[in-house]
Amino acid sequence: MTEPSALSSPAPSSSEASSQRPRSRRRRIMILAILAVFLLPLAVRAALHAAGAAPKSWRDADWSSIGSLPPAAAHPDARVLVLSGQTGGWKGVVAVHSWIVVKEQGAKSWSRFDVVGWGNPVRLNGWAPDGRWYGNPPIVIADVSGDAAQALIPRIREAVRTYQWANAGDYRVWPGPNSNTFVASVLRAVPELGVALPANAIGRDFRPGPYVGTSDSGTGLEASAFGVIGVKAGWVEGVELNLLGLVAGLDLRRPALKLPGWDRIGLDPLPDAVAAGR
Repeated sequence: MTEPSALSSPAPSSSEASSQRPRSRRRRIMILAILAVFLLPLAVRAALHAAGAAPKSWRDADWSSIGSLPPAAAHPDARVLVLSGQTGGWKGVVAVHSWIVVKEQGAKSWSRFDVVGWGNPVRLNGWAPDGRWYGNPPIVIADVSGDAAQALIPRIREAVRTYQWANAGDYRVWPGPNSNTFVASVLRAVPELGVALPANAIGRDFRPGPYVGTSDSGTGLEASAFGVIGVKAGWVEGVELNLLGLVAGLDLRRPALKLPGWDRIGLDPLPDAVAAGR
């Protein structure tokens, strides 16, 4: 009696094999394109950072005011500012540090809120409201004055007071919660500000779990997993792809590229994103 032959899958026809090759080639091209978009800008940024004259430690850095804000007593109107500055060390290649400054109508002092990685994370007036960060002048992300600012300040202070990760040990450099997570959480609580943090504000997209819903500005949609991977599209945010906290995309409102480590590269800055004091 003849043994039955073992069953085997038929070999793919020449037409099937030829159709699989283009698909495989397209996948490779897509993977290489994504790697190029995310890694090449970082490599250039790292080279420029290494060639620059960045301070070697926080002790060597200049943290002084750049003199862009008047004394609070000389500015009676209420005011709200969101600022960011390039950070130091290896983090300076990829990330900025963000903070919030408020002043009620008639107040005699400014209030600056930051989150830091030592001790109790939330700090009040640890530095000048318009102070340099690791020697880098701050950029103004949002600036609201007058009655509009006065109406927002109580909600901003409440968002600061109820910040979820305000205990010692809660801070994490990556993927968060960090300083940018803190500011992003305040912006979500006060969407009337209508702004989003820069694409290189790593930690801004951190959430304690998967998230699908409106974007931070309320002008778009976002899907994210712990801020480590995600996509978003909105009028303020533009179109963004997040991989490991690094962001690439397009600014639709004011046309520009968003590249890891660079925030945006376009013909003009955001409406309020000008170097403070210029």
